Amino acid sequence: MNTTTVAIERRTHPMDPLSAEEITAVRDHLVEEGRLGETVRVAYLSLKEPAKALLREGSDVPREARAILLDTATGATTDLVVSLTEGRIVAEAAVDPALVGQAPVLLEEFASIESILAADEGWRAALAARGLTPDQVRVAPLSAGLFDYEGEEGRRLLRGLAFVQREPGEYAWGHPVDQLVAFVDMIERRVVRILDDGPSDDPLANGNFEAPELTGPLRTDLKPLHITQPDGPSFTLDGNVLRWQKWDLHVGFDAREGLVLSQIGFADGGRRRSIIDRASIAEMVVPYGDPAPYRSWQNYFDTGEYLVGRDANSLELGCDCLGEITYLSPVVADDFGNPREITQGICIHEEDFGLLWKHTDEWANHTSTRRQRRLVVSFFTTVGNYDYGFYWYFYLDGTIQFEAKATGIVFTARYPGTDYPYASQIAPGLGAPFHQHLFCARLDMAVDGDRNAVHELDLQRVPKGEGNPHGNAFTRSRRVLGTETEARRRADGSLGRVWDIVNTERTNVVGEPVAYTLIPQGLPTLAAADDSSISRRAAFATEHLWVTRFAEDERFPAGDFVNQSVGSPGLPEYIRKDRSIDGEDIVLWHSFGLTHFPRVEDWPIMPVDYTGFTLKPNGFFDRNPALDVPPSPSAHAACHTVGDDAGCHC
Repeated sequence: MNTTTVAIERRTHPMDPLSAEEITAVRDHLVEEGRLGETVRVAYLSLKEPAKALLREGSDVPREARAILLDTATGATTDLVVSLTEGRIVAEAAVDPALVGQAPVLLEEFASIESILAADEGWRAALAARGLTPDQVRVAPLSAGLFDYEGEEGRRLLRGLAFVQREPGEYAWGHPVDQLVAFVDMIERRVVRILDDGPSDDPLANGNFEAPELTGPLRTDLKPLHITQPDGPSFTLDGNVLRWQKWDLHVGFDAREGLVLSQIGFADGGRRRSIIDRASIAEMVVPYGDPAPYRSWQNYFDTGEYLVGRDANSLELGCDCLGEITYLSPVVADDFGNPREITQGICIHEEDFGLLWKHTDEWANHTSTRRQRRLVVSFFTTVGNYDYGFYWYFYLDGTIQFEAKATGIVFTARYPGTDYPYASQIAPGLGAPFHQHLFCARLDMAVDGDRNAVHELDLQRVPKGEGNPHGNAFTRSRRVLGTETEARRRADGSLGRVWDIVNTERTNVVGEPVAYTLIPQGLPTLAAADDSSISRRAAFATEHLWVTRFAEDERFPAGDFVNQSVGSPGLPEYIRKDRSIDGEDIVLWHSFGLTHFPRVEDWPIMPVDYTGFTLKPNGFFDRNPALDVPPSPSAHAACHTVGDDAGCHC
């Protein structure tokens, strides 16, 4: 295994993430302007992306940064745009949290909630009734949502659930303190409410998943698995522009969204053909289904509230990434506006992916086999108890795929008793509430240009009768989604429903519009009641597909300010104008994810669960675009045969 690490420092592309020097320059300018005082924190700082029209012109574009500032003494929130080109603030808006929502959760708030609670007489008394002291518990700093509790309007809140940690280094998730939750005002730094139904029979399950008493003797019969590319990888990286097997794209990174892939294209017949202008996972929400008062408010927008990019992991060769690896090290800002490099935060590598095609033809007396390979661009992030991998795959045949990997530790609580309908018992007395992990991909499509439309394709059965005497016929229906309100759609596996993104001005060799097909998994959408708080705030997750006309300021499916957001921001607002989307510059918003009914096997650490979607060319090419893939050499393959007549050959 080899590794190459590239620090994101060179500025050769207008979509490149901010460098350490640029973040420092923004911070210094804010200090000079008197914007960063003793109590003011930087809740978000990243590249303010250039307008798409300017990018398409190919001319020099201004370099700008967006910063969201929070005064931790007053709660005042300011949204700024700083021009690095001009060295000045070029846009500014005051944010009213009571009308819009709060700034994202600060890193320092993760730690300060414990000290605030430790100083509160009511909290200490609640713990004492359970034989505990504040230094024996860890408190999960949980986003508050919006639930019309009396006295909460306009407050910046976190809610805290406690877990017993008997000694340093112990995983506390096996020791939840049940029937107790604290509501904490993070500006006033005081507890505003405690819900306490008294001590309960709390479990003490062993959650130390690497402890010998749980693992037993480690396996000794796993032989080493080496993945080598003696001649190096097949891709090249010029700054942040990645090229591999006819693909080219720009790899960006945002403190909120994490990976941002843009200007994705494919070389075909001597010309570069665009497919996607910009792709990201623009939001994710984790709503819980337990109505107990200590947990009924649990729903976390890990992107908009916690910033999955800021929380990205530094990856380790041989553990997180295996093979011939190239790393990028993006830079994010801390709460004080200082640059922090996430060393080896983005992993780029190639993977063998089985067969590309195979055929044995007796007439031609010929056998042909080609192997599939994919380019992987990924990062991993940790938000509290859960860990998420975000993986983008590019294939030799023009297919694009996204896969989210969910692992880590399930959120735990005391299991109330036999057949409790809202949680699983994962260890004796230990419960894990039912919940969902719902993601929303924002796909700014550009299939062979920016005049695109979306067609919904369903399998259609044909009744037995005239023209179908044996009843074997079936066909496909096609529906053009003409406006934004028409394009709120659900997947339907019984109909094999997919959506074609077609170019309305270009046709292929058989005279049909060139297209890419979005193939959904079609798993459940948001399970909460239609009139619930979470359904208003996470409306994007109530449908599998939304389509909007492109607009520069429509970036996030749940709105700009998600933390304690009000009303129904984001996609419901975007589609209110009901703009035409037939033959326009359009954006697809695809919601997908997991509904998790935890298993005993998910404790004490959860094996990876997978979810995602596929974009597959459908008439985009005039023939199989991977006909020129050569046969695979066998020099680095080993053959082990059984029996006298067995053999290994291509």
